[in-house]
Amino acid sequence: MFVQRNSWKRRILPIFAVFFLTAGGIWYVKEYTTVGNSVNGHEMPVCSVETEEKKAALTFETAWGEDGTAEIMELLKEKKVRATFFVTADWMDGHPDLIGKMKEDGHDVGTMGVSHDNLSEKSAAEIQKELQEAKQAAKKAEINLELFRPPYGRYSDTLIRTAWEEGFFTVCWSVDSKDWKEYGAKSIVKEVLQSEELQNGAIIRLNSESRDTKEALGQLIDTMESEGWQFVPVLELILREGYHMDVKGRQIPRMT
Repeated sequence: MFVQRNSWKRRILPIFAVFFLTAGGIWYVKEYTTVGNSVNGHEMPVCSVETEEKKAALTFETAWGEDGTAEIMELLKEKKVRATFFVTADWMDGHPDLIGKMKEDGHDVGTMGVSHDNLSEKSAAEIQKELQEAKQAAKKAEINLELFRPPYGRYSDTLIRTAWEEGFFTVCWSVDSKDWKEYGAKSIVKEVLQSEELQNGAIIRLNSESRDTKEALGQLIDTMESEGWQFVPVLELILREGYHMDVKGRQIPRMT
């Protein structure tokens, strides 16, 4: 009898092993091909993208004012550079002409929620409501929102997962120009060009209404283009499937 029981165990254990390995493999693949942003059990925003091409994305946070934004858009048009603007729903409602020009000039338009509130400590239901209101504002402007930047760069697992469920990629940055400190145009250019994170696939953070951003932007574009950089909107840079993330929020186009 003892021999028979051991024989049964020898036959059944391999079956269970195969089952759990298969189930684990399915979970692993699902983790990286659906949300794909989990690192050490926590969700990460997209901060940069691994690519062999010397590409970078200029991103502008736009929640206050309009004069600086309009001037920056004119400069981008003159330089033939397309960028990404993250706006609030309140700003979008108040500036339909500029939103229309963003679309016309080929820029990406993403959202920072309704009024730039810190969403990282809100509940899933509160976040969902905020993002749905942002989508409604975009719908009136005939914009399909796919990109979400958490205000102040503050995020949580709940925020990123809820944004994903609402159809958004959560996008932060790898290079911060720190133009909001208003230390002058030279400081902005230096901050970007000397950043250790200025690598292929970098996402650069700027603020369209900061005092020195326009002056710095022209220098930044000219210098980077002379070094072989190509600027693309975020939606042309990020990976949509078949990737995993590292601890810095860098999308890597492989599953392992």
